[in-house]
Amino acid sequence: MNIKKKLKLYLDNYLKPIEQEKSFFKSAKFGVTYDCCASSSINEFINSNMDENTFQTKLFKLIDEKKLKDSDVYNKVNIDRRLFSKIRSNKDYHPSKETIILLGLALELMEEEFVDLLSSASYSLPMNTTFDLIIRFCFKEHIYNIDTVNNFLYDYKCKLLGE
Repeated sequence: MNIKKKLKLYLDNYLKPIEQEKSFFKSAKFGVTYDCCASSSINEFINSNMDENTFQTKLFKLIDEKKLKDSDVYNKVNIDRRLFSKIRSNKDYHPSKETIILLGLALELMEEEFVDLLSSASYSLPMNTTFDLIIRFCFKEHIYNIDTVNNFLYDYKCKLLGE
């Protein structure tokens, strides 16, 4: 089966209609109150549940496992060297979802590896947007060429990577 037909079938099977919801959170509406003790229990909760496997840790572990040089990774998908340096040197730096997608393509990650890397930066690939389904499809089908991925995105009128 032609890869474009396979992509169309994948999108038809998984794309769910997006429902618009409007909800507003007002603390008074829900009766939320804060007391002086809450911050200490919040700190305890954060400290006991913080995952040490940060995005930065996972990314550089994957690069090492694949025996790649940093320059191999950022050059493959045209990520600026300074941006890559910022990711390496600042453990608190939070890259964009697009940057993580580009890094995943450069590393030629399996779908599960990519979803794990993405979630380590608090992102996901929901099954209700065409863009995210195309990205998931590409990792599932081992399509790592940025031009091919962008052609798929273009065909479905989605934002292209690297623009």
